[in-house]
Amino acid sequence: MTQYMLSVYQPDGEPPGPEILEPIMRDLAVLRQEMEAAGAWVFSVGLHPAHAATVVRVKDGDLLMTDGPYAEGKEHIGGFTIVRAPDLDGALEWGRRMAEATTLPIEVRPIQGEAGS
Repeated sequence: MTQYMLSVYQPDGEPPGPEILEPIMRDLAVLRQEMEAAGAWVFSVGLHPAHAATVVRVKDGDLLMTDGPYAEGKEHIGGFTIVRAPDLDGALEWGRRMAEATTLPIEVRPIQGEAGS
């Protein structure tokens, strides 16, 4: 089975209040249990806000570090889940269900190499 990354695109700014966030977190917990029961779930992580990022690059042999995300935008990856699926259609179904649970866009991308096959 191939592994896929399901990236959650989250808008910048303060997170929604508990009246919105709590039902989303409950739905995600149910989805994770279903992924685990199906043998699809590998792991999930949430990320600190994009402003906590540091970009490291080397230019002409010099190390350059800048605060903030690499790309400016109104949304950034807020977290991701790695799943196993037999094919892209299976991964897209998990992505669809995650988009329903989070109410946010989900990018589905296969992982290269040994872990992703």
